[in-house]
Amino acid sequence: MTQTHASATGIPAVIPFFDEPTNTLTYIVRDPGSKHCALIDSVLDLDYASGTINYEGADRVIAYVREHQLTLDWILETHVHADHLSAAPYVKQELGGRIAIGNHICTVQETFGNIFDAGPGFRDDGSQFDVLLAEGDAIEIGGVTGYAMHTPGHTPACMSYVIGDAVFVGDTLFMPDYGTARCDFPGGDAGTLYRSIKRILALPPETRIFVCHDYLPNGRELEFETTVAAERESNIHVRDGISEAEFVDMREKRDATLGMPKLILPSLQVNMRAGHMPPPETDGRFFLKVPLNAFGGPALSRLAPDQETGV
Repeated sequence: MTQTHASATGIPAVIPFFDEPTNTLTYIVRDPGSKHCALIDSVLDLDYASGTINYEGADRVIAYVREHQLTLDWILETHVHADHLSAAPYVKQELGGRIAIGNHICTVQETFGNIFDAGPGFRDDGSQFDVLLAEGDAIEIGGVTGYAMHTPGHTPACMSYVIGDAVFVGDTLFMPDYGTARCDFPGGDAGTLYRSIKRILALPPETRIFVCHDYLPNGRELEFETTVAAERESNIHVRDGISEAEFVDMREKRDATLGMPKLILPSLQVNMRAGHMPPPETDGRFFLKVPLNAFGGPALSRLAPDQETGV
């Protein structure tokens, strides 16, 4: 990839799609001077209780691209999401484009490959993705240019995408009235997140910020776009004047009270594979694992299988 490090030009058109069940924002980012576009953080629908996958949300995005006769250049993932499944392979099948994620994905794959006992056939080298983006790598969408900004803390592999006058921050930042991402997943770190956020907030004050989630705090209407200036002035967790030590203390105490996302177990298994399902069983059926107490909990020795019967 071509290194740009601090070069982003153009004003992209941004078209949001909101997935209400997971509070996720998917974006089409379009060069208004051409038919080229990128897709950021797609969603595959899963009814966890019934184990049913459907493509309704992804199909809305695909329909928009086709209706406007756009050319999809990039399918960008800001990180391995823990709250929804990626639809990247399905979108690529229907529209083309290259699936890309930050090159620290290998660290995440190693961690979760072990947690989910993915087996010797699972590759933890990022090769499931078409492109692994490093800090500063160029992103071109027609006449609009941008670059990848490594912003770890929520996960080790989090990438923000600075495209023209906009930055897509994944889970690193939320709207000013909701704050910042949690840091208690494996590989997360509050101090690292603080420093990543400060890099984002060092962009020009008029830079548009697009968040990956909005949880509608206090019942307000959906919001997904803010600015560097607004975040610096009023973000409840990291506005100007809040020190790293203050942030880390707040973030760690807050994270200790949070439950796990409802879809964390299926999401991680699929998303660490670039949106692909684990290999099918010999009869062609697909399964996802539930590793017990993978993220903490009491010992399971009282539930250990009988050594003779296995039950």
